[in-house]
Amino acid sequence: MSKSNRQNTSYKVSFLDRFKMAISLHKKNAANTLLDVLRHPTNSLLTILVLAIALALPTAFYVFSSNAKAISSNWSGGVQMALFLKDNVSQEQRAELVQELSFRPEFKEVVLVPKEEAIEEFKHQSGFGDALDYLAENPLPDSIILTPYETHSAADLLEQLAQELEQDPMVDLAQLDMAWIQRYQAILEISQKIGTFVSILLAFGVLLIVGNTIRLAILNRRDEIQVIKLVGATDAFIRRPFLYTGFWYGLIAALLAALMVNIVLLLLQSPSSTLAELYNSGFSLMGLEPKQTLALLLIGAGLGLFGAWFSVSKHLKDIQPT
Repeated sequence: MSKSNRQNTSYKVSFLDRFKMAISLHKKNAANTLLDVLRHPTNSLLTILVLAIALALPTAFYVFSSNAKAISSNWSGGVQMALFLKDNVSQEQRAELVQELSFRPEFKEVVLVPKEEAIEEFKHQSGFGDALDYLAENPLPDSIILTPYETHSAADLLEQLAQELEQDPMVDLAQLDMAWIQRYQAILEISQKIGTFVSILLAFGVLLIVGNTIRLAILNRRDEIQVIKLVGATDAFIRRPFLYTGFWYGLIAALLAALMVNIVLLLLQSPSSTLAELYNSGFSLMGLEPKQTLALLLIGAGLGLFGAWFSVSKHLKDIQPT
């Protein structure tokens, strides 16, 4: 074997050894810092609880927002349009209009409601049946209830369609019953923006809490850090255990936050099902999905790691061997 080949082999072996040593050191630091957190619960419990609450609040808001979106999507699928016909429209004209609307691709259901049926239904639902019997004539017009397909249930499309149908000489008024849904969705959008802003503030709070916790840990070990710097320890070697401490704080807090949110959802499951049954709805409260739980764990661990890194990078420079 030539000298260059021996050097290359020696380099490969040494690189592999260094890599294995680095992995072993990371495993040791991760295990030791986790045991240290678990071994001293009184020192870390309050910090973890505060972090868990800070992570649970935006998570709970996200889950409830997702459920609210699911409810509004079901409502959007049930949007209807009512066409109120003029009094001078004959039965033949009325039937022709119903047939014409039935052939349109926008509507999956076209239902004619004669004014005789409308007044009887109004008597039954309003409770003013006896008073309405004294009316000389039926004040309600014939109407046609149109149910659009979901592909044509967008607000702007339905408004254009209502304006178009209102131009028909037989139609007196085209009424769309989705204004309240639009208001609900607008409120929901505002709530989501507020929730996003609060989530950013809480995430910043998590960084500050972890950073302050790591700062106190560094100050408590100031003498130890000075000694190991005297014997040649690098900043990366000193920084690593503190980074793992922040990582475990964030990860454990995220696990606790997921548990809190799931417990709250479990407690609300029965009342929400009862409320849905009262409204003849099959809606069921949705909880945290596995991918959402995983995202929460990654966010918690990432915030803890970043908060620790920022604190260590700032305060480690101030500790120098004397």
